[in-house]
Amino acid sequence: MLFKQRTLMQIADMICGNFEADKTLFVYRSSKYLTEFFADCETDYEHDGSTRNAWVAETLGAILAEPQPGPNTPPDSFARVIDRLMDQTEAKNEGSDRPAALAMLAGSLAREGFEPFYAEDKKCYLRHIATNTIATPQANPHRPFSAAELTRRDQLIAWLDKASEDELIEEVLLPLFRQLGFHRITAAGHKDKALEYGKDVWMKFILPTQHVLYFGIQAKKGKLDAAGMTKGENANIAEIHNQALMMLGHEIFDPEIGKRVLVDHAFIVAGGEITKAARNWLGNKLDATKRSQVMFMDRDDILNLFVVSNMPLPSGALPPASDDDDLPF
Repeated sequence: MLFKQRTLMQIADMICGNFEADKTLFVYRSSKYLTEFFADCETDYEHDGSTRNAWVAETLGAILAEPQPGPNTPPDSFARVIDRLMDQTEAKNEGSDRPAALAMLAGSLAREGFEPFYAEDKKCYLRHIATNTIATPQANPHRPFSAAELTRRDQLIAWLDKASEDELIEEVLLPLFRQLGFHRITAAGHKDKALEYGKDVWMKFILPTQHVLYFGIQAKKGKLDAAGMTKGENANIAEIHNQALMMLGHEIFDPEIGKRVLVDHAFIVAGGEITKAARNWLGNKLDATKRSQVMFMDRDDILNLFVVSNMPLPSGALPPASDDDDLPF
């Protein structure tokens, strides 16, 4: 997505706060605070000491060159920049609803076909004027990660290498699925040795129509492969698939409605890799039976979702040791 240079420079001046102090509608940001601004927008851009508004305009151009969620939607990073710029707590020389600042930003964005507006959550969004499409930043697990996010990802990898299956469920999967909007998440656990038909976790998801879907999770700590039988921490995909089918065929009790219900969908979750052979076997099996009820996630899926959802690391997850740790002082 390309914006006119004039538009980029005007928005850059707003981000920098390049206006007279007694008339400005925007916070003044020096070099350090420009870097902090773009860090708040979940990017890695650091001001290099050059002319501030020219650098910001160039950075905005780079952000707009990122992949777009749709044809009339700017990249998620740009939507976060606009939301950060229009933070209502940073109002200057006007009320917190920032009508004058909003009008100034709207004047710049109008030539690009967009309109900024505040929603009920007091955040600023962009609307594509011609199609009425609203840009809402998504937690995209396939986007490029920042350096800080890659560090957190490495810390979680190190933790997963040592974690037990119960720890994977209790400290990673349960908080992750809660963050993603699932409700009534219940873990059967392995300690009681009484898992019902292989269900490690059951939960429900409420659709915007208020209809409810029930999900079950079959979690394994290690790698899922297509070997003839389970060996060590590696689990056989056929065994896990059979457990998932058993899960779909038996009821769970939902205490909120006082009824027993069937699981609508099953997640097969691996704390390790799901090998290519295992994926092919499972894909062929699901295609042959036309089953859309069984879904699977491996370690990479867990890591990416955990990072983009901005989840706190599990207790015991420490930064990777540096060379300085070996020094005797």
